Amino acid sequence: MLVRAVGPPLGAAPFNVPGVLAQPVGTLFSGAQAVASNAAWNSATNAAAIRDTARTVGAFALTEGSRDSALLVTLSPGAYTIQVAGANATTGLALVEVYEVP
Repeated sequence: MLVRAVGPPLGAAPFNVPGVLAQPVGTLFSGAQAVASNAAWNSATNAAAIRDTARTVGAFALTEGSRDSALLVTLSPGAYTIQVAGANATTGLALVEVYEVP
């Protein structure tokens, strides 16, 4: 699964959404257990795979160096929750995207 929490690109064209979250931190939970977390997608150890997978599933490209969150994970069947918070307790709007990876 590719799970993204997008903030900064939403404030720019073509979206032009006001009040976006400057640095979304995405944390994936299975029940109360945190499974994975990310605060800057291209600092992840699998950033190249995240970039390639986003292209494969048709997600819009995230800017290199952006502070959006992305997780590329293999999950067992079950219920999961994604929690998005702002780094340093900041607030704003974010878009959560979930893609099944073929």
